[in-house]
Amino acid sequence: MPALVKGILYHQPVIDPRGNTLLPMHQLRERYPDLYERHLRNYDGRQEVLLSPVEPLLCTWGDVVFLSPVHPAPLFDAIGRPYREPWTLDAARLDPERSVIRLMRHGQAGHFPDPPDEDDYLPLTTAALRAVNRVPQAAIDRLSRLQPGDPALPWVDVPHILHRGPIPIDWFTRPDDAVYVPRSPR
Repeated sequence: MPALVKGILYHQPVIDPRGNTLLPMHQLRERYPDLYERHLRNYDGRQEVLLSPVEPLLCTWGDVVFLSPVHPAPLFDAIGRPYREPWTLDAARLDPERSVIRLMRHGQAGHFPDPPDEDDYLPLTTAALRAVNRVPQAAIDRLSRLQPGDPALPWVDVPHILHRGPIPIDWFTRPDDAVYVPRSPR
């Protein structure tokens, strides 16, 4: 059995969750088509991304739940937008055999990630999680330079934790649904 991973992971709070698990997009499509359609808007013009392979997990982008190794405050402060306090998850709850860290690089236009290669995936271990648990300065710099009309995608160059399959909601610590205003609006 793999060693337990020590660390905290973050997930955007789910408003009015249905059921008792966070579902990957492909399972959401089958179980809650209306929610799938709502979340599909995040992929406007890029729906093919959901079919992109996640080689280490032998699945696709649409088969994983996304978590972050970093708290969102610095990202949303950089773009001057309010955010909800994230749900937190003890990383030890995830099976490292079903989870990877995906290193992210923003593409040439600076708004969408480059496709991954084999060096963009790290096993989910305590050491790897510690190595990626801070917001990269490059992300803050990119977000601070956004122009009106640019897509504000805070997570483009922040490592992702990808977990294949659903995650029980009761594994998360869920704070009150408070909205926080950025400390340093643009």
